[in-house]
Amino acid sequence: MDSVAELLSGWIRKKVEEASAKGVVLGMSGGLDSSVTAVLCKTAFPKSTLGLIMPCFSDPEDIAHVKQVAEKFDIETRKVDLSPVFLTVLETLESPAYEVGDIATANLKPRLRMLVLYYFANKLNYLVVGTGNKSELMIGYFTKYGDGGVDILPLGDLLKTEVRALAEALDIPKAIIAMPPSAGLWAGQKDEAEIGMSYEVLDKILAAIASNDSAGCDMDKVEKVKAMVKRAGHKREKIPVAYLI
Repeated sequence: MDSVAELLSGWIRKKVEEASAKGVVLGMSGGLDSSVTAVLCKTAFPKSTLGLIMPCFSDPEDIAHVKQVAEKFDIETRKVDLSPVFLTVLETLESPAYEVGDIATANLKPRLRMLVLYYFANKLNYLVVGTGNKSELMIGYFTKYGDGGVDILPLGDLLKTEVRALAEALDIPKAIIAMPPSAGLWAGQKDEAEIGMSYEVLDKILAAIASNDSAGCDMDKVEKVKAMVKRAGHKREKIPVAYLI
């Protein structure tokens, strides 16, 4: 995995240089993907990597994990508390009280973070680096124009289980690697509960679909994943343009 880390850091550097940018900015949530991405970015740009901590009624443990990674790998961070902004938006939209599981409301959080990321990217002439992995991209487990609104995705061709292996190679803190994945959309929210299966099972099925060999897989879950991949197609495609020929 050391060679993978080197390749991805080099790729980040190349994309930033091609854009005539000066560095990178990313959101650091304290989770596995953002921690790995932050370390890759720091390797690519030791002096021009900015990690933004953007709590929005977030679990304090998440911020503690961000600080742990930032201190260990000497990553510059800046905190922008979006909690009051989130409430103001809800009031402006005349939204009812926030309810657990309300996707439309929950998705405001990553979209507010995208706004902040691009503010700093514009100010500093940096690129926004996304933290999404292949497992999430394939089934659409991300917010369009939220955490999906980025310039580059270094982990976009790695399944979640592969990102975990990369995290171990990079010596990401064990507590972060072992922590159940969560997008932090509401208290107690867990990725695997929403997806309906573990990432280990999901990744096995995605690999089986790619190889056209589903032997050994639960066929009901295979069909479920195929449906998710199909339904999320619009999230992975460029904006359709109606060309008048």
